[in-house]
Amino acid sequence: MDCAGCVAKVTRAVERLPGVSEVEVNLMAERLSAALAPGTASAETVTREVTALGYAATPLSETAAAAAADDGHSHGHAHGQDDPADQGRPWWRTGKAKLVWLLGGLVGAAYLLSLLLPERLTYPLFLASTAVALVPFGRRALALARAGSPFSIETLMCTAGIGAAVIGAAEEAAIVVLLFALGELLENVAAGRARAGIRALAGLMPRTALRLHADGTTEPVTPERLAVGDLVLARPGDRVPCDGVIEEGRSALDESPVTGESVPVARGPGDAVVAGSINADGALRIRVTRAAADNTIARIIRMVEDATASRAPTQRFIERFSAWWTPGAMAVSLLVILLSPPLLGWDWWTSLYRGLAVLLIACPCALVISVPAAMASGLSAGARRGLLVKGGAALEAIGATQTIAFDKTGTLTEGRPRVTDLLPAAGRSAEELLGLAAGVEQGSAHPLAKAILAAAGERGLTPPPAREQTAIPGRAVTALVAGRRISIGSPRHAGEAGTALGPVAEALAGLEGAGKTVVVVLADDALLGLIAMRDEPRGDAATGITALAGLGVRSVMLTGDNARTGGAIAAGLGLAVKAELLPDDKLREIAALRQAGPVAMVGDGINDAPALAAASVGIAMGGGTDVALETADAAVLKDRVTGVAELVALSRATMANIRQNVAVAVGLKGLFLVTTLAGITGLWPAILADTGATVLVTLNALRLLRWKPELG
Repeated sequence: MDCAGCVAKVTRAVERLPGVSEVEVNLMAERLSAALAPGTASAETVTREVTALGYAATPLSETAAAAAADDGHSHGHAHGQDDPADQGRPWWRTGKAKLVWLLGGLVGAAYLLSLLLPERLTYPLFLASTAVALVPFGRRALALARAGSPFSIETLMCTAGIGAAVIGAAEEAAIVVLLFALGELLENVAAGRARAGIRALAGLMPRTALRLHADGTTEPVTPERLAVGDLVLARPGDRVPCDGVIEEGRSALDESPVTGESVPVARGPGDAVVAGSINADGALRIRVTRAAADNTIARIIRMVEDATASRAPTQRFIERFSAWWTPGAMAVSLLVILLSPPLLGWDWWTSLYRGLAVLLIACPCALVISVPAAMASGLSAGARRGLLVKGGAALEAIGATQTIAFDKTGTLTEGRPRVTDLLPAAGRSAEELLGLAAGVEQGSAHPLAKAILAAAGERGLTPPPAREQTAIPGRAVTALVAGRRISIGSPRHAGEAGTALGPVAEALAGLEGAGKTVVVVLADDALLGLIAMRDEPRGDAATGITALAGLGVRSVMLTGDNARTGGAIAAGLGLAVKAELLPDDKLREIAALRQAGPVAMVGDGINDAPALAAASVGIAMGGGTDVALETADAAVLKDRVTGVAELVALSRATMANIRQNVAVAVGLKGLFLVTTLAGITGLWPAILADTGATVLVTLNALRLLRWKPELG
């Protein structure tokens, strides 16, 4: 499909069918889905309706539809002459191109012969050229009128072409239909380029994978045949064929094709790897954790395709505007024809000629395509740099944010804290303190829990068995260990439990002042000791905050950590901080910030879901994890704070491109409207105003495919 106009036509026609609901037409995926009432509607009915509009439609089985949705292949074709056989052909050999070559040959031959022969002999050639084009356009206009779209672009085109032929301007009518056909071809080429930008992601997957058998032999298979649990071999230089976990081997992996992160990362046994990354220097044995249809590449493609179907507020406004524009333009054209002779003294030939020209100027093609073309290009450019945005609405909102709130752990910091200090209470040993704490934390995926378990492992301590493990969100975790109720929580929680910290209180203040996170371990509400941990800020955190400030965006850190630790980290990064926040407190802070303007929340996508949802825009930093891709409105795959600033820059570049497109589309039409009514320009410059604007708009939108972040 070529533009948002196709989507609107097909959607409107299919929605009118009895028993059909929930119609969704995806421009980039060229896919239509709908809910059909049993016994009332069928897939055949939908196919017939779409085919009647001049579009080729191919029904898909549920299995094929799912596979198509995953791999990003096109499944429908639009704008009349498109044919399934055109898929994979260069644009100059498609059905649309052949129509342009035929019309161009007829018009060119008629013009050359007009230099040699009298007009009465060459005039029929121009009429023939007009008729050749008006047959398919006319059939489509009638089908659209029957399907509920009487004021289509095709209707404008046919009315103007027939009118021009009737008043004896067949030469101009022939040029008009040629330019219209050329405009449709260019739209088709532009849409193909935008889709190619998305489908280039599919090219990141290798064609074959080496599946390992129990006897050590390998079998080359396509990545689609890999099943969860299979073991594959990735040799140096190979692309990783699956999402999985390394079972054997160490290597540096270049993940830039997927995440945009240019520096290769070291990976070893137990580390997760993503499909499409490049294995640099060591052989790896990888256990498959996701089927091909659900790996990171497939989900990114699906997400970007779905994002292009999500319309931004600006796009929805222009679509509503263009729905009134076309019938309004036909009414204005009729008024020009009927009222200009008595009011302005024009003869009827002049009024009819100029009225038809006004009709052609009113074609809304350039205006309608101005927003979705830019959005599709912006979303594709971002995806290639590890910046995923779930739709035009989110992309538009990101650039408008005035404040960005960051979670601390795992977002501004590495998310890998290490135990730095053990302060047992009087009469207790460090081993007892750490061992009991590890017993409570075993099985937990929380970063602080992992730090405690890692420290216990380094000291050779085996965590004692625990039962009745419970969590008090934002406060503490408790469990029965060795017959005692062991609690690990914040100093605030210890105070609420009525436990006096005594002589360790001063040490606690010093540790927190050094930017360390301190947990208090209690045994039956009696002090067992303190464990201090430090999570270092990400290497690019300060740079990212500075880049956001350069874009005029204020940054604030929202953390559940204590005020001293939060303040120490925030001071080093140069941003404001709100500390000691429970999950409910974060929601209140987001609500307060939203009163001053749009707010984006950036979190690790694991424990920040409520805050991500409450913000104007939620941005997840998760290195491609399930939660990062599914929870928020956008995701920064390369796990870098500078990626947030890049998202803002991408959004603003896209919105600037849209403003330029709308200005070109409306400006050219306004200019030619004045010159047409003044008698300076005629029919073919009128359609050139639309075709030319469409070309300029699409070329400008395609510039975004080459977008690169330029942060100061």
